[in-house]
Amino acid sequence: MTMVAAMLPLTSCFKDEPLNAEADIERVVVKVTQPEQFFFQLTDTAQQVLSTDSVVTFVVRGHADLTALAPRFTLTPGATVVPASGSVQDFSKGPVTYVVTSQDGQWKRRYKIAFEPQLVIVSDTIKYDFEMFDLEPSGKKYYLWYNLNAAGQPVQEWASGNPGYKIARATAKPDEYPTIPLAEGYEGYGVKLITRDTGPFGKMSKKPIAAGNLFLGEFDMSKATTETLKSTRFGLPFTKHPTKYTGYYKYTAGDTYKDKDGNVVPGKKDIGSIYAVLYRNHDDAGNEVMLFGDDVQTNPNIVAIAKVKDLHETTEWTAFDVDFEYSKEIDEQLLENRGYSLTVVFSASVEGDLFIGAIGSTLCVDKVRVICTREE
Repeated sequence: MTMVAAMLPLTSCFKDEPLNAEADIERVVVKVTQPEQFFFQLTDTAQQVLSTDSVVTFVVRGHADLTALAPRFTLTPGATVVPASGSVQDFSKGPVTYVVTSQDGQWKRRYKIAFEPQLVIVSDTIKYDFEMFDLEPSGKKYYLWYNLNAAGQPVQEWASGNPGYKIARATAKPDEYPTIPLAEGYEGYGVKLITRDTGPFGKMSKKPIAAGNLFLGEFDMSKATTETLKSTRFGLPFTKHPTKYTGYYKYTAGDTYKDKDGNVVPGKKDIGSIYAVLYRNHDDAGNEVMLFGDDVQTNPNIVAIAKVKDLHETTEWTAFDVDFEYSKEIDEQLLENRGYSLTVVFSASVEGDLFIGAIGSTLCVDKVRVICTREE
């Protein structure tokens, strides 16, 4: 038998690996000559891109030159991007669109990369009125909320557990999700947070409820089923000194309080949660700090908390007005350089992060304000 004939059975056992069908940007890095004069923090030069992101925004100093920047991308294996990674682009006229094509050539994703100069905010009151919302663009399954940035443009700064609920109840209609718009707010629209049943999936995974929630930050879908408390990423950079937290709410507790095994807890009454947290977003070594569901009120980098402690059931719009209680002094230089982050949090069930509460508990909020000292 010839050598070629002997090799035929062996070579026939090998098959070509299938080409990758993913077309994602996983990370963006921007290198400039003097990053400390362009960005506020050295860690601002790079961003991890969540699987649900389609817009990546870098916040830069107001005088930053945006006319010739060359972002570099980490893509899913085998994918390609146009314009090319590392190519020089002009971002001074707005975001630049990049198209990623999967290795197998069958899938494409569009991303917008934007640079937002930080403008001076003269107002000493940050307003959250929940008037700007829309269905998420990819599947129109659940609602997203927006705020206006310093330039008057809508930005998605609010996050909720709605994307995670989609896993448990894929057939739910938008108004059946835990966090939905409220047409009859205190003034105009408000937001309505409802603790929902997660159905058979939730019962099987010992996550029987999903508390309606809304917070400043991001929801990381990649950790929604494996590291649930790490899926909520709380906080956005903040350059003011908050002193007071105000707004209006209504609250009704659900009928039956249950533990995560679905057992009724006799005599236990559900209650909602409203609070705000200011924290240092880098540690002493310069490493980035983010608050998650397991330390949003306990992380050692927290410098102030404003919490509504007397939240009670009420069917009428009820005002809340609480002070930020500081445990550490503000470093004004660090504050100016975006070294602090703020999150504002609402939840229909105070133990909803542990999947404990009462189905039907409902918290409505509107006309929320964070009052700050004025920067001259």
